Amino acid sequence: MARVVALVPDLMLASRVEGSLRAAGHEVTVRGAPADGDADADLIVADLEAAGDPAALVAIGPPTLGFYSHVDVETRRRAEEAGFDLVVPRSRMARELPQLAERLLSSSR
Repeated sequence: MARVVALVPDLMLASRVEGSLRAAGHEVTVRGAPADGDADADLIVADLEAAGDPAALVAIGPPTLGFYSHVDVETRRRAEEAGFDLVVPRSRMARELPQLAERLLSSSR
């Protein structure tokens, strides 16, 4: 079981993210913005359109999975340049979140 911080301010989407990760056996904390203690997480999942500065999220330390609207290529580019471990469109995140999380968690162990 991994500790996952989900930075997803949209309540409906946050509920889907939390449910998907909990069903995969992870402990999930959902919030709209980074907070003290996030460095202790095993993974950060972030809505890139709402999470703020991607470089600041990467600097927290744990592996980072960011998602964005498929039409917002600028957001994707900024996250990749900042060093996000994985950046995917929102639709892929919704379909494959447990697998994507496990991929990042496996590589960080």
